[in-house]
Amino acid sequence: MNARNVPTVLDTAATLFHGGTIWTPMATPTDALLIADGVVRAIGEQAKAQHADNHVDLDGGFLMPSFGDGHAHPLYGGLESAGPPVRQCQSIDEIVLAVKEYAAAHPEQEWIVGASYDGSLAPGGLFDARWLDAAVPDRPVVLRAWDYHTFWVNSVALQRAGITADTSEPVLGEIPRREDGSPLGTLREWGATDLVAAVMPARDEAVRVGALGTAADYYLAHGVTWVQDAWVEPADVDTYVAAAQQGALRMRFNLAFYADPRHFDSQVKQYAAARDRVQAAGSPLLTAQTVKFFADGVVENETGALLAPYCSGLHNHGMQLWEGDSLAQAARRVDELGMQIHIHAIGDAAVRQALDAIEYVVRQNGPRDRRPVIAHAQLVDDDDIGRFAELGVIPNMQPLWAQMDALMTVLTIPRLGPERSDKQYRMRTLENSGAALAFGSDWPVSSGAPLDGIAVAVSRRTAEGDPAGGWTPDEILPIEPALASYTGAVAFQAFAEADWGRITPGASADLVWLDRDPRTVSPLELPAVQVRATYLQGRQVYSAVD
Repeated sequence: MNARNVPTVLDTAATLFHGGTIWTPMATPTDALLIADGVVRAIGEQAKAQHADNHVDLDGGFLMPSFGDGHAHPLYGGLESAGPPVRQCQSIDEIVLAVKEYAAAHPEQEWIVGASYDGSLAPGGLFDARWLDAAVPDRPVVLRAWDYHTFWVNSVALQRAGITADTSEPVLGEIPRREDGSPLGTLREWGATDLVAAVMPARDEAVRVGALGTAADYYLAHGVTWVQDAWVEPADVDTYVAAAQQGALRMRFNLAFYADPRHFDSQVKQYAAARDRVQAAGSPLLTAQTVKFFADGVVENETGALLAPYCSGLHNHGMQLWEGDSLAQAARRVDELGMQIHIHAIGDAAVRQALDAIEYVVRQNGPRDRRPVIAHAQLVDDDDIGRFAELGVIPNMQPLWAQMDALMTVLTIPRLGPERSDKQYRMRTLENSGAALAFGSDWPVSSGAPLDGIAVAVSRRTAEGDPAGGWTPDEILPIEPALASYTGAVAFQAFAEADWGRITPGASADLVWLDRDPRTVSPLELPAVQVRATYLQGRQVYSAVD
């Protein structure tokens, strides 16, 4: 059975898993698990003692709770397959050729839209519209960078958006220019990218619903059954609701409504209605309990907000998207709706502003089980480390990013300098502080395969094994806490720790079967560990064998 063939009803038959290691992870690993009616019934000897209608021989493999992804963009990820295949391109020439071939094969498409190119391929991440003009001179072309904070467009797209040498620098954005003042073709952050997005035609809804299916195929094949969509706008709500009503959702999704500082006063009035609309769709796989804030941009664009200036000084301290106490006030209003706060914060100044906002919310609105999230936390000042645990803030971090890859060496370190660079992604430090460390992938910004991220978390090394002892080795996580951060900790972030993320009687049978025990595999081999099957509520929703 593959991910596209998912039963619509629970399998009431009792199934016994045996013949391998079963990691619960709340207790000592066992060798037997009984499930029925979509939930765990018994483990160990109690499981063996009960009747089973079906038997699954794990063949020496490893059964564990399925993974959750605490911060990602599944709709964007699914849509990448509906445009030029630029993700794997390793040069500008390869990207231009992929765009040219795609445009030639799709003459009916008025706009050529794709994602997501490697921003480190051009010096400073600056890409020229004329390079795309050579491939498609007569139609708009819009490509997103890996960071999803940047567009690379051709000259026709600039013309359609009315972006010229006379266009002023937008609020919350940047338009890099040539020496003569004309726009180069790279647009950074929403204030700039929105100028093009505003004139792009909407994708067909059937394509968008199909993209959620593509995302589910991808995630289930990697053992993931729950994902936090961390950037949802009104049209995206329409897509999710349509998918739910069509029975097209095949995994769990939680939606985080986007909070834009330019339009927040009107947006906040719609959040509760959008949440109720999602709930009325009637799918147990779809929830909407979160609001997503961006406190800053990204280091690679020098829009991540820093306490000390960038080495280049190009943007000085970067960009804080919410001025003064506006983030705190907005977070308070979201909290008053009973919704979860989820804040993108890359730089140490943004992390501090996010923590200050949450502290204000707690002080103003009083105690409750709110589980606020700060996503990424790439740089955290020493004085702010302990505040995560003190305020009950979940750091949702992307372990795959904690490596010395081209993005780090070409774009990040030159902007931060070596001293600050060595304080990035302090996962072990935050976990040791008592913070509830959870993991996410930010897919499609980077791989959504949890084992890819875990491989870096437990080694701080690239796929080639560099550096030999690990980059900033004091931040290396042991394997079991790393697995827990991608399972139970994400369930805690989702307010679902009583339902999934662990194997215990009464919990939902959300499981992933691996061909090997990841606790005994060297870090560099973890990405090669195969997902043999994925189960959601006891149903096999992915199998490596068709």
